Formats: sequence, structure tokens, C-alpha cells
Amino acid sequence: MHIGSYQIEGRAVLAPMAGVADRAFRELCAGYGAAMTTSEMVSSKGLVYGDRKSAQLLQYGEEERPIALQIFGDDPAIMAQATSMVMEYHPDIIDINMGCPAPKIVNNGCGSALMRNPGLCGRLVEAVVGAADVPVTVKIRKGWDAQSVNAVEVAKVCEQAGAAAITVHGRTRDQMYAPTADWDIIKAVKQAVAVPVIGNGDVFRPEDAARLLEETGCDAVMVGRGALGTPWIFREINAWLDHHCMLPLPGIKERMFVMLKHIKRMCELKGERGGMLEARKHAAWYMKGLRGAPGFRAQAGALSTFADAERLAMAVLSQAEPGANPP
Repeated sequence: MHIGSYQIEGRAVLAPMAGVADRAFRELCAGYGAAMTTSEMVSSKGLVYGDRKSAQLLQYGEEERPIALQIFGDDPAIMAQATSMVMEYHPDIIDINMGCPAPKIVNNGCGSALMRNPGLCGRLVEAVVGAADVPVTVKIRKGWDAQSVNAVEVAKVCEQAGAAAITVHGRTRDQMYAPTADWDIIKAVKQAVAVPVIGNGDVFRPEDAARLLEETGCDAVMVGRGALGTPWIFREINAWLDHHCMLPLPGIKERMFVMLKHIKRMCELKGERGGMLEARKHAAWYMKGLRGAPGFRAQAGALSTFADAERLAMAVLSQAEPGANPP
């Protein structure tokens, strides 16, 4: 897949997930074969007005490349100014968020609220393209609601305005993350535009990725919730797509090793206190499907130190293999 002049090696990319896809998680997923990573969404106004937290979200490591830094907003002039600031971080791509369904975002006219105004979508893309020295991509949804399914229209407007690729989440804003994603809308967008289209929604297994690619003709798949607690899903998808090989699931010892590696990196980047607060939800996701998972998730929700995480991992291993050593 080529985004502008940039070639993406692989067909499974990591979704930008606010409060989840931070630097530690992106590094981990890239290590497992994610073909591209995207930062958490960054407020264009926050950047322009000097918000320190907004700028911190733009930090990344070289191992995450190719990386897209994602911004959101509803004012073309401010988005252009923010883009100039983002360029100082030397991203490979700049992505515009037009799909976030969170109330605090849409209530300010940003994210998926932009789907209600295709003309503004075009002006935002033009502004960012004009200020960027790298390809600009856009992430959209199926539409605002069932009465305004307009992903094809918005995609065409964004392409005409200079977008180099478009990601489509197959749900409207009011559907949030349920029910089942509509892959037909991804197919419709792919047939309507010439730029690459990335399909997003309900990729939880390697077979899902293959089916999404086959049924829609999209150029790549974006994995979001399917990577939570299972960052190795990219390795599995790549093996299935490249060799039609189904890799065995990681054993409990490997799962706990990855969890601790992940949490340790979060603590290195955010300090132990901040890292452990963020680690709680990740630790709970790593418990999916384990015997005794409800109890382990309760423990995960109370983690305060890295030593707590190590004790949790030991408890998981001990239940699975009595007398087992910690990872």
C-alpha cells in the first residue's frame, strides 16, 4: 500500500485509540508486526494554545515508524497552524480524526460530528495538506446516524481536497462500537475513490482481517479493540495473510511476560504512578479468557506499583501451573 509516495509494508495497522494507543502500546504492536502506528488524537487548539499534554502526545520512538500523528479540530486555520507544529516532530504521515464518537469531542463539533458537514471536511483537509510536507490521511465513520450515511460523499470530498488515504470505520456515530460493523460501506468507499482505503471494524482474529480484505477490496485493515490485551494479533494476521498459517496462541507464561514488559515500559515513559494508573485497564485486558479472570481483573483494577503487577502475574501463573516461577 502506498500512501502518497510512502510505501507501507504489510496490511494490518494499529488504530489510534485515545487513552490506549500510547507510545508503550504502539512500540509493542510495532514489534509484533503492525505495518503502521498512529498516535492518540491530539487537539489542534490544544497545540496552538500551548497545552503541554497535547504536545506530549506527539512523542514517539523510531521503532514505531511508519507513524502517523493524528490531530482533530473544526477550524481550518487552527488545523493548519497545528499541522505546522506537528511537522516539527517529523512524522511520516498526518492523520485527521473525523471519526471519534466521544461526546466531549463531538459536542465541540469535532471528530465524527464533522460527518454532518462534508464541505467543512474538505476545507480541513485542504488546510492540513497545505501546511504539511508529508501525506495527509483521514479517518471517518459510516456517517452520523442511520439517516445520514454519507461516508462515500465525505470520502470523495476528502480525496478531492488532497487526502492520500482514507480509513473507514463501518459504524455511524450513534452506533459507537456496536452492533456489527457494516463492511459494505467500506467496499462502497473503496469503489468510489482512487486513494488507498483502510477498513476498520470487528477485526478480532486473523480470519477477520482476511475476510475484510476479500469482501471489501480495501488495501489494509486497521485493528483497534482486537489488539487490546493481544498485541500479538498483528503477528497472527501477517502469518495468515502471507502464509495461510494459523499461529498457536501465546501460552500463559508468554502472555504474562508481554504484560509485564508492556507495563514496565509504561512506567519508564510516564513514571511509576502515572504508568500504573494507565496500566490497570491493560492488565485487565491481558486476563481475557483466563481461568479466574474476574478475580484477576479485580486485582488489575487496584494496581499501584510495578511490584503489584509482578505479583498479579505470579498469581496467574500459579493458578495455571502450581509452583510455577514468575516470568
